[in-house]
Amino acid sequence: MARRRDSAWTALLRLAGAAWTLPNTVAGLLLGSLGIPFGAHAHWRRDDLALVFHDWPWGPGGAITLGNVIVHTGADLDGTCRTYAHRAGWCEEPAVRLADHERAHVFQYMVLGPLFLPVYLAFGGVSARNRFERAADRYALTGQGWWPWPAPPLRRPA
Repeated sequence: MARRRDSAWTALLRLAGAAWTLPNTVAGLLLGSLGIPFGAHAHWRRDDLALVFHDWPWGPGGAITLGNVIVHTGADLDGTCRTYAHRAGWCEEPAVRLADHERAHVFQYMVLGPLFLPVYLAFGGVSARNRFERAADRYALTGQGWWPWPAPPLRRPA
């Protein structure tokens, strides 16, 4: 399949978003770099607009996004994971690609820039109740809806 070329306007918006979230990206670079002496390695993922540090040696597993950097404890970001709502027992959903979920967070960072972390934490941090996580799961499930507003109502078991 041929790759669609971005318009000049889209490229300019992406550049502006990357500049706006640069403080977060620097934090991600510092965090990811800490793992290099212990086996982590990095490569650029163009489709995800992110530098990914794989095999990061610490943490409970999974990935964290900081600006245009994804720090991942596994070897392959293309693996699958369960959505937050599924893990919370609110519903049954198919597994999603971790790369798609984290790409949604990259987009969110590029819009909110240095405001992302305080806003994300104000909405509950790493939790099924966090609208940023629900939006990232929605994007990973459907390819649409990475922005958390308007957020659909919480799905809870009856």
